[in-house]
Amino acid sequence: MPLVDPITMASAVSKKGAASQTVTVESSVSPTVETYNLLPVSINQTPLAQTLRHAQPLLLSGVLALGFSSLVKDPVAAMSSTTLPLTAALQAAYAVICLPVAGRGGSDAAKKVKPRPGEKASKKKAKEGGNNAYVLAALSLLITALVTPFIYVCMVLFGAPFLTHGSHTLLCAAHLSLLGLFPLFYVHGVDASAWAAVGGFRAPLDETFGGLAGALVGAWLGAVPIPLDWDRDWQRWPVTILVGIYGGYVLGKVIGGTVAWGKKF
Repeated sequence: MPLVDPITMASAVSKKGAASQTVTVESSVSPTVETYNLLPVSINQTPLAQTLRHAQPLLLSGVLALGFSSLVKDPVAAMSSTTLPLTAALQAAYAVICLPVAGRGGSDAAKKVKPRPGEKASKKKAKEGGNNAYVLAALSLLITALVTPFIYVCMVLFGAPFLTHGSHTLLCAAHLSLLGLFPLFYVHGVDASAWAAVGGFRAPLDETFGGLAGALVGAWLGAVPIPLDWDRDWQRWPVTILVGIYGGYVLGKVIGGTVAWGKKF
């Protein structure tokens, strides 16, 4: 029977125990998964912003009511010359005055802006914030225009006329992009994480996301009267769709900014 050195045996056992302990520790470590928490958008607290916030739904409703008769007679002319430019002006003013600029919602971004000698910090912040707001509004309008053909394709896939009424559908898609997507481009920019939350309907409700959800639901409900055998002039494409987009946006914006603010689907 071979002799076993107790010192050698003890060292081997200790090494084996240390190795097993190391494996146990390493196996217990799990990678940390970071989740993106998108916060609801808060409206600026200036008196002008609060006034325009409540007046904008009424103004948009007035734009639609003002051009409704022309919309029924000639949808393309009415949308291109009346409703679309007026809505673009209202949305741009609403974004610049009421919504926070993308990337400047937190306090850390404000701390990075240092005033020049002899200039007050609040005045410097307001000046640069205003310049950024105008530039971002222009860029957001440009992105909205670039996204419009994609919305057009989606509307065709959902049953919009393809071989005919192309200009009708394209202008209707432009209204949907301008009402539903433009405010989101303004507050979130092109942040992939934010748009993943919006596209997956995991974003919290606010005026911007509520407006998009309402516009989509309104467009879908607006298609219901078209195939009905009522023989009305306002049943022509895309009058009821456009009315549904405006009505859904206004309703979703108001609900998302008040009773449903911060809630999720």
